[in-house]
Amino acid sequence: MTWSIIARDAQTGKFGVAVATRFFAVGALVPHAQPGAGAIATQALINPFFGVNGLKLLREGLTAAETVAKLVAADEGQAHRQLHVIDGSGRAAAHTGAECIDWCGAICEPDLSVAGNMLANENVIGDTAAAFRAGAKMPFAQRLIAALKAGEAAGGDKRGKQSAALLIQGDEDWPDLDLRVDDHIDPLAELERLEKVSRERFVHFMQFLPNRANPAGTIDRAIIEAGVQKALAAQAQS
Repeated sequence: MTWSIIARDAQTGKFGVAVATRFFAVGALVPHAQPGAGAIATQALINPFFGVNGLKLLREGLTAAETVAKLVAADEGQAHRQLHVIDGSGRAAAHTGAECIDWCGAICEPDLSVAGNMLANENVIGDTAAAFRAGAKMPFAQRLIAALKAGEAAGGDKRGKQSAALLIQGDEDWPDLDLRVDDHIDPLAELERLEKVSRERFVHFMQFLPNRANPAGTIDRAIIEAGVQKALAAQAQS
């Protein structure tokens, strides 16, 4: 009922998960990520423990393939699940259960994984992956959305569309960006709009929050405002 893309930005080490489906509030259950550890998408008949336990396994040092194998082996419903994972080194692995509804499958390669089920055709994940590869010069969040839009143009979820989500995980324990479109006639278009709005102030403001390098953060509003305006000016020139 879903297709998703997980990627690791090789330059920054950030993880991104983007997903779209004909299902309500997909962002609440499918995407999971933690800094340095990796990222996971659990879909088809979703098992939320795949996200919770999978991140724990990745933190313990298991590879993507080892994580997938261990999660699937412990799940009596594995035939009805789909799961894909990227670990901290960018290795990818996936599981598509035998009872997942066609078209279903996955593409895994270094720093990139695309998986889907109940899709219009196999071109959905192929075109999603191809668009991501072709968008190497795009900002990470925009690149992930563009990839999903290519998959939608190829047919997307064969039942239609309802929700979409984008998660960008940086170095902190909270996400750099967490956007959810829970119920919309054109969720990817709305997700794209929200990402654009995030660049008006939000993503630039995030750098002033308390973080590991500066636990106090920045509390001088003048400094924050000057920094946001400087970032906006640089963004306009790029």
